[in-house]
Amino acid sequence: MARQPRVVITGMGAVTPLGLDVPALWQGIKEARSAVAPITSFDASAFDTKIAAEVKGFDPSSVMDRKEARRTDRVIQFAIAATAEALRSAELEITPANGERVGVLIGSGIGGIATLSEAFRTLFERGPGRVSPFTVPMMIADMPGGMVSIRWGAKGPNYAPVSACATSGNAIGEAADIIRRGDADVMIAGGTEAGIVPIAIAAFNAAQALSERNDEPERASRPFDATRDGFVMGEGAGVLILERLEHAQARGAPILAEVLGYGTTADAYHITMPDELGTGAARAMELAIRQAGLTPADIDYLNAHGTSTPANDRLETMAIKKVFGEHAYRLPVSSSKSQFGHLLGAAGAVEAIVTVLAMREGLLPATINYQTPDPECDLDYVPNTPRPATITYAMSNSFGFGGHNVSLLFGQFRE
Repeated sequence: MARQPRVVITGMGAVTPLGLDVPALWQGIKEARSAVAPITSFDASAFDTKIAAEVKGFDPSSVMDRKEARRTDRVIQFAIAATAEALRSAELEITPANGERVGVLIGSGIGGIATLSEAFRTLFERGPGRVSPFTVPMMIADMPGGMVSIRWGAKGPNYAPVSACATSGNAIGEAADIIRRGDADVMIAGGTEAGIVPIAIAAFNAAQALSERNDEPERASRPFDATRDGFVMGEGAGVLILERLEHAQARGAPILAEVLGYGTTADAYHITMPDELGTGAARAMELAIRQAGLTPADIDYLNAHGTSTPANDRLETMAIKKVFGEHAYRLPVSSSKSQFGHLLGAAGAVEAIVTVLAMREGLLPATINYQTPDPECDLDYVPNTPRPATITYAMSNSFGFGGHNVSLLFGQFRE
């Protein structure tokens, strides 16, 4: 049986509340800085939650002309900016000669919700004849990937997975599988989200999912802490360039890490609550480890889903213990959401980037705002301060409403 192609990461791009590119993201991680603050994009004074992790200072004209910017939702603009950075870092040019072997999997949990909200307002206030003809292409969740494909001429496999907060984890895992089965040499994979709008905040408040720690924004996202009271909404995009190893080597590409394992499962349990036994999440981690040909004891770091909601953090901890046994107590586990909130469909990709950087830089990202231990969350969460470590294999988890579970496993590249 022929050996499956190896898949490597050759480029990464990000737009996040910690900064507008990957170096700014990593600087914020090293500083253990919070990006959570009062909402500025709309008047949130009447909302139960008045805080979020917004992307500050983003100018869409840095990646497109003003006319195009008016015709694209912020969710698309983030994806294009992150892709541009990822392609630069991969030193990759897409041409008519290679474009048919380059695909795009960029997902979004809720797509262009700002555009949809504005279209409803226009419909109700001004009538159906005033709704913009650009509403549909600005709104639908596949359009970030579609626009990336159009802009760069990527004509390979192109679709948009949607699995709530597991979306971009699925995008990366499925993109790696597309390369392994021979349907592409390169995949542009990740996620994007721009959901800090009134209807989204109101809806998540109604679901009692968001933190209401409005008087202490920077301390509101506190995964695994006993006083956690909900997640903090974030926004942004993360894009990775995945490449067949031989293709990357042939063009002398920088190789940042290897994609070794991907596990995806369903809880089949509840529309928003995770499985009360943590079995779905545990199976996803087990599948990723098995695909990588490793054992649980080989894993050096786990970037947790860690939302700062009471149920998720308790049940993810339970799942980690199921998979790793005694090694769970030696395994550093941290949540990047403590710093930049929950990027929903973009979370998995941005956290994958953080995981790869942690491995490359030999630094464990912290879980900030960890003050009060929870007896049911009793692992090493790298509290408050990053610390040096040798990381050969690292895992990143993403779980979504609807019971979607994804676990990705990355390794230091070895010849």
